[in-house]
Amino acid sequence: MGKIICIANQKGGVGKTTTAMNLAASLAVLEYKTLLIDADPQANATSGTGFDPKNIKTSIYECLVNEAKSQDIILTTDTPNLHLIPAHIDLVGAEIELVNLPGREKMMKSSLAKVKNDYDFIIIDCSPSLGLITLNALTASDSVIIPVQCEYFALEGLGKLLNTIKIVQSRHNPDLEIEGILLTMYDVRLRLSNQVVEEVKTHFQQMVFDTIIQRNTRLGEAPSFGKTIVMFDANCKGSVNYLNLAREILQKNNMTRIPVSERTIPIPDEH
Repeated sequence: MGKIICIANQKGGVGKTTTAMNLAASLAVLEYKTLLIDADPQANATSGTGFDPKNIKTSIYECLVNEAKSQDIILTTDTPNLHLIPAHIDLVGAEIELVNLPGREKMMKSSLAKVKNDYDFIIIDCSPSLGLITLNALTASDSVIIPVQCEYFALEGLGKLLNTIKIVQSRHNPDLEIEGILLTMYDVRLRLSNQVVEEVKTHFQQMVFDTIIQRNTRLGEAPSFGKTIVMFDANCKGSVNYLNLAREILQKNNMTRIPVSERTIPIPDEH
């Protein structure tokens, strides 16, 4: 049975979509069958994996509102072992249309139940809000990864998100766990970045991933070519960071027997 992990933070610009796309792709190239779900109306994960949202006829919207079968709308990406359930701008209206439906917070869980056994991992990219779509993702997931950027306002709103997760655990999904807090946009040259890393690790200790995602131009360029970072430039820092994150998650879930000496890939000096 596959593990469902959602990438959530109501704060925008923290690297949710970048993380969802590239973590999913990294797990896929490590030969774990992976499904990426774009649950953000901006559809950036859809375009970032090579699909034009304007040409998408059926999306996660149909699964949530019209109870379409999720297996019927799965697309195959250029990344081996990586499939996609796309998003469309119509997803904006799903918040309103779901409000009066019974069990509205469990529509995504119900839809994914039919495909969960077909994948090792299902990664959900959430929108920058704590609305009904994000609530659906949290209710459907086994765990949540919280990206936090290494910047001044890093911890702003994090308490609110953690409180939302507690509410979801108590009311809708008692099995939901925090997979980890992921530090993103780290710049080794900036003292502020190092201060944020130290502060987050002091506050949250074992909840913080050892892997830190560094600032990397190639990470920003890859989506404009409709490619995940491992397919765009497998040797750049961004690609190595996400491969290391994937390996750390596999170790955490006892899904591989990688020797200690090989648990991470050395970060290249260039790019």
